Amino acid sequence: QVQLVESGGGLVQAGGSLRLSCAASGRTLITYAMGWFRQDPGKEREFVSAINWSGGSTHYADSVKGRFTISRGNAKNTVYLQMNNLKPEDTAVYYCAAAQQIQSILTMPPVVGSWGQGTQVTVSS
Repeated sequence: QVQLVESGGGLVQAGGSLRLSCAASGRTLITYAMGWFRQDPGKEREFVSAINWSGGSTHYADSVKGRFTISRGNAKNTVYLQMNNLKPEDTAVYYCAAAQQIQSILTMPPVVGSWGQGTQVTVSS
């Protein structure tokens, strides 16, 4: 069983930046794809970004392209989401996800083996 723990959320003004981290434990995720989703209360969870096992393939929702960057740590068990030029509409709980295939993260609904507990991101105007 994989455990995912997110960190790095917080309160930031519009135009600011945050870096989210997701650390995995329980088993190695070196061959797993990983991704980020977000959810506002009363709304469905939405895809934000995904990265394949090697880090060579990345995907972004149109709403965050050019502002967010996903990357993996050298040990491949950590994934980051650098969020720049944040907007109030980016406010949500951000969740980390892991799956054996990146297509499982990109499909709707996602077929994800493990979810983190979420980290709150609040962007004030």
